[in-house]
Amino acid sequence: MNILKIGIPKGSLEKATIELFDKSGWQIKLTSRNYFPEVDDPELSCSICRPQEMSRYVEDGMLDAGITGKDWTLENDSDVEVVANLVYSKVSKKPTRWVIAVSGDSKIERLEDLEGKTISTELVNVTRRFFAERNINVDVVFSWGATEAKAVSGLADAIVEVTETESTIRAHGLRVIYELMQSNTQLIANRKAFADPWKREKIENISMLLQGALRADRIVGLKMNVPHTMLDELIELLPSVTAPTVAQLYKQDWFSVETVISEHQVRDLVPRIKKLGAEGIVEYSLNKLI
Repeated sequence: MNILKIGIPKGSLEKATIELFDKSGWQIKLTSRNYFPEVDDPELSCSICRPQEMSRYVEDGMLDAGITGKDWTLENDSDVEVVANLVYSKVSKKPTRWVIAVSGDSKIERLEDLEGKTISTELVNVTRRFFAERNINVDVVFSWGATEAKAVSGLADAIVEVTETESTIRAHGLRVIYELMQSNTQLIANRKAFADPWKREKIENISMLLQGALRADRIVGLKMNVPHTMLDELIELLPSVTAPTVAQLYKQDWFSVETVISEHQVRDLVPRIKKLGAEGIVEYSLNKLI
């Protein structure tokens, strides 16, 4: 039997990734201190890996595919196939940002002010390339963690750190002076595996369903029964992905109308369609929108 080896990111994205797979149709079950979770698909083999190392394992062929951040693929300079961008996180639906920050009382205001300074970060290679391209000489040192504290305590003149809301950075009394790059989660594949017809189809099917699950987030289905006298007026009110589905009820002068809309639109829309005579209004959640 053909088996696809796929990596699931350990850490902050682990729960969100497993939930995304569940919504896409795969149940991944973790067990205590086990890096090889069970999955209800005999064609899949899952491994839990740190996102910082994922692209290396995929490039080397230890994994056929994996989910990791664009930032770590760039950091490792990995030669992999980027199959899909999957923008999701534990906080927001926007890409994360790597920013350059200094202590609030620092005299550093611009990138050029960092000439000859020390920068602490986990993203060492990307940071070095960034400053080298701008001919700014800096000493980039690897941070094992608690990066924000290094700028506050004076162990570094600046830091390069990842953020979504900047709340942690501000809480440490730091000030952002530049956005170095944006990153998002990606589904990546080993190039040799992606050239294999069976593995490529399996990876692309996973990609399609994962993206469908993300697309369905905060999208709902809405269906109702409408008298024919109000049908045209109601259709004009209904937003939809393409167009509402309309079907006549059996031996009735009524129509069943169904559409897909953003969740936030429902609260304003339902009272309006109710006034037009719609009955049996049902809102339902979606797992995937493909």
